[in-house]
Amino acid sequence: MPQLGETVAEGKITKWFKSAGDQVKPGDNLFEIETDKVSMEVPSTTTGVLSEIRVVAGDVAPVGAIVAIIADGSGATTSVAATPSPPTPSASRPQPATPSPLIPANAGIQSLGPRVRGDERTKIPLDPFFEVRTPERNFGPARLPGGTFVTPLARRLAAEAGIDLLRTTGSGPHGRIVASDIESAPRQASPAGVLTAGPSASEIKSLYAEGSYEEIPLDGMRRTIAARLTQAIQTIPHFDLTADIAVDRLMTLREEANTRAPKDKDFDPAFKLSLYDFIIRAMALALQRVPQANAVWAGDRILRFKHSDIGVAVALDGGLITPVLRDAETKSVSTISAEMKDLSARARDKKLKPADYQGGAAAISNLGMYGVREFSAIINPPHATILAVGAARRQAVEKDDGGVAFASFLTVTLSCDHRVLDGAAGAQLLAAIKDYLESPVTMLV
Repeated sequence: MPQLGETVAEGKITKWFKSAGDQVKPGDNLFEIETDKVSMEVPSTTTGVLSEIRVVAGDVAPVGAIVAIIADGSGATTSVAATPSPPTPSASRPQPATPSPLIPANAGIQSLGPRVRGDERTKIPLDPFFEVRTPERNFGPARLPGGTFVTPLARRLAAEAGIDLLRTTGSGPHGRIVASDIESAPRQASPAGVLTAGPSASEIKSLYAEGSYEEIPLDGMRRTIAARLTQAIQTIPHFDLTADIAVDRLMTLREEANTRAPKDKDFDPAFKLSLYDFIIRAMALALQRVPQANAVWAGDRILRFKHSDIGVAVALDGGLITPVLRDAETKSVSTISAEMKDLSARARDKKLKPADYQGGAAAISNLGMYGVREFSAIINPPHATILAVGAARRQAVEKDDGGVAFASFLTVTLSCDHRVLDGAAGAQLLAAIKDYLESPVTMLV
């Protein structure tokens, strides 16, 4: 099972294009997988016969699990990383003829042994009947800010136990922190305000009469949303800034642009801009004006970016995903509009690739189409900001001469990661967004 993103731990096989006994060659689509984010076809990387299917359509398998066996008929076992000798068959396990594991090049096979040179790689044993273990998450850097190294197992144990590695003394060679250091370290109390695990399913169910509810199993997307946003609330110190933005001039400009859009022979316009397209453009330009906001928290440092990569939340059946619009500050509003339509369509069809939704420093979430006036959004790690956009509305305002007029406004709330941004920097970013939207002609240059 290939890994389609750093946070993806499992995949569901939705369809097999080949059956056991079929001939396959490199490039032939073997099966289609669906993760919590995407749906993708997986091709064969070798020639042979699909001798065994281990994970049938509809089943879920962890990343790195062997889902099928391809036999090449030559009596030799091949792999992506090397061409080792065939493993000794187990007497208790039936062996298909000359199998080779269906494992992609990025599944981490080379991590099974030490680094070697040249022809030494052929000496690395590889048993195709055991899964390739792929970490489900990143447990931090191998080297701490002070120069101390930490073993992978120690990093995982420390993360799971909530132990601060900076306060841990290593007993390994050259002061390296090893697993035994974590096991013997005193457990640290959770800081005040940090959320803990909630009641179990049985405890919740005991509060309701049996038969009064329906149990809905969690799919991969809902499980991922729950885990990531719980992590965000527990680890990201949020603060919110809210502003009302006058959008009469923006709405007039949008209407005129759509009216004057070039039309094809069927009189269909080349583009149809939305307020959302202008908001994305405004956010991208504002991040360039306030560069300290175009950054993310990276554990022991802050990463600051040259371009504005904006994540845009797209609602799906049973969840949401945030595809990223790259280099948005360099693109016109019409280009942003076209790219967003493409990303949204592929997101709803689960056809996004990992490169389409990974990264970015900021995001936008819009609930205005549902009539929501204002709301606060949860920052999506690793982003440092998220802009929550409400619905446009008409309201009375006082004119300079003391009279009353009606104007169009929308309310936006900017949620910021206090580790990256202080209040003043967040306010400058929100002011820049407001300035661009209230003077929309400046976004066209």
